[in-house]
Amino acid sequence: MTRLRVATGIDLPLAPSAGSPILCSDVYGRLRDRVDSTFFCLPPTAEEWDHGFSRIAVCQTPKKPYGAEFSAYVEGLTQEVRRELSNSPYDLIHAQHLGYGLSLAFCRAGSGLPIISIAHGTDVIDSLTCDQAADALREIVESSTAVVVPNEAMREYVVSIAGAQPDGRIVTLPWGIPLEGVGAHAAPRDDGEPLRLLHAGRLEPVKSPVTAVESLAHMASPHTLTIVGGGSELESLMRRAAALRLLDRVTFKPFMSRQELWREFSQHDMFLFTTTGVEAFGLVTVEAQAHGLPVAYGDVDAMGETLGLGGIPYPAGDARALARVVDQLARDSTTRRKVSAIAIENSARFSVDLTSGQLFHLSTQVAQGSF
Repeated sequence: MTRLRVATGIDLPLAPSAGSPILCSDVYGRLRDRVDSTFFCLPPTAEEWDHGFSRIAVCQTPKKPYGAEFSAYVEGLTQEVRRELSNSPYDLIHAQHLGYGLSLAFCRAGSGLPIISIAHGTDVIDSLTCDQAADALREIVESSTAVVVPNEAMREYVVSIAGAQPDGRIVTLPWGIPLEGVGAHAAPRDDGEPLRLLHAGRLEPVKSPVTAVESLAHMASPHTLTIVGGGSELESLMRRAAALRLLDRVTFKPFMSRQELWREFSQHDMFLFTTTGVEAFGLVTVEAQAHGLPVAYGDVDAMGETLGLGGIPYPAGDARALARVVDQLARDSTTRRKVSAIAIENSARFSVDLTSGQLFHLSTQVAQGSF
């Protein structure tokens, strides 16, 4: 069977250091027998990473964020992409992110190739506060044969920003994880025994990791918290933990590979997801659920859709409310086990095999002109 020839990529270094490259690696790795993928990226490349792409095209245009130099950055990428597309035959383009420079370059250098653009979340979030990002999103959506979003919340945002009603081009395609790699679950704790809490992700203001730290000060039991990740909030979190005299109950660990993080899941009893702003999907919460961890989450758009009854909402940013959720589950191991079982069942909805299969089906339709 002839494989679909797909040009795709993200204007980031090639490494498993962010959710989007990892998701792409999972998806295209599953499609190796059906898709010949060329992944465009920026240097450096992690030579040791066993990514799922057929080929790598490293762009040399220095990255520039939104601002005065963004247009020149996009033009440089466009020239590089145009050269690559003219040298190799492709059936279609997968433009990852609705607003980043490389996706704009794909749209401008596509030479008539059909485009499927894929929303990842940060792109949509940026477009809510940055006019330049919103303009980029509108151009990419207009240039696309189909637009993929992970859930209905993101669909509504894209429709609102793009300024057009849904016309059949916007397709909801949930993200997924490689469920076959899920490891052991933590041994259940008895009623009243302190819980081992876990927070993992980028330590940025919108993720509000400080809510997790401050919640400890309001808990009736001496639960412990492990925070995994790095970012602009790390130092202030450490200072806040010290000011609250919680350093004996909070452990900070750096960014981990998936394998390391999944081992960390098995050493904890509950996952805290403290985002206070727009959240695209929260894939790490699905990973936590797959390991049997109940997830307490700030009640923001999309998260209820992702987590189902295996998640427990609280008012986003409310540390006291989060503390009450944790204490209640700690006191009631029967409920905790029930929520854990529901979490595992819910996570089974989000297999990367389903994600890749649905994307391949859509790609075939678009490439054949039948979408």
